[in-house]
Amino acid sequence: MSTEDSTKAVVMALAANLGIAVTKFVAYLLTASSAMLAESVHSVADSGNQILLLIGGRRSVRTATPEHPFGFGHERYVYAFLVAIVLFTLGGLFALYEAWEKIRDPHPITSWQWVPIVVLLLAAVMEATALRTALRQSRSARARVGWFGFIRRTKSPELPVILLEDTGALIGLAFALVGVGLTLITGNGVWDGLGSGAIGLLLVVFAVLLAVEVKSLLIGESASEENIRLIRRAILDCADIDAVIHMRTMHLGPEELLVAAKVAVDAEDDARRVTRAIDEAERRIREAVPIAKIIYIEPDLLRPRSPG
Repeated sequence: MSTEDSTKAVVMALAANLGIAVTKFVAYLLTASSAMLAESVHSVADSGNQILLLIGGRRSVRTATPEHPFGFGHERYVYAFLVAIVLFTLGGLFALYEAWEKIRDPHPITSWQWVPIVVLLLAAVMEATALRTALRQSRSARARVGWFGFIRRTKSPELPVILLEDTGALIGLAFALVGVGLTLITGNGVWDGLGSGAIGLLLVVFAVLLAVEVKSLLIGESASEENIRLIRRAILDCADIDAVIHMRTMHLGPEELLVAAKVAVDAEDDARRVTRAIDEAERRIREAVPIAKIIYIEPDLLRPRSPG
């Protein structure tokens, strides 16, 4: 998945959420609906999240420095983790607080009663459009993996964040519609508060799920099984390399892979022959897996295993 694809999905989601946030907040001012206020804060949090993702993407492409010799690819993971924290605190906890206040002091929606329904339906259309864009951009990277497997395995944080946010937004809009609708039908503002509470719980669950996945990327994940297989084959295709003794890989960013391998060479080979073999292995690796940016190959001799 290219950075351009991820950026397009983020920009589309940002444009949709900014428009939705303003519309929901106007509806809240007209109706004093707790669910509408929770949804307004939800959209503001989502907009801030998309801005954070764009900042992380911009900062990640900076040139490596002596202080950061492996570059800044992890910036994308750091900002994605901040997104999870913002989603949890600003979105989820505020919605839960607002729900508690509304349930303690419930009041019906007495003015502009049609406004929240219309706003929520329009917001659902815009969120569905943003979600469709994210789904389209991630289709090629997903391949034969299911959507949950894609979120778990992808090394690019932007699209999983957008997929989770937009999915959560659509579910949250459904909760808000139920809460507002029941409040209008029954005249009991408790339903409005319960809708806000459901939105808050949803955001907390999604934030925790996102934080767990991005934390794994921050710690450092290996290459995919397919890329590991391609790298191993590229090394073994070199005539003067007898075996791969062991190999380690780690993503420095979604499109930057560190490869370190110890390979077996013949004890009779001179230094020039070993050097040519290593150079050829590096060339083959880069051809097979273009995201392999940093490669370290150490020659060694195969040693017989000790008995027992």
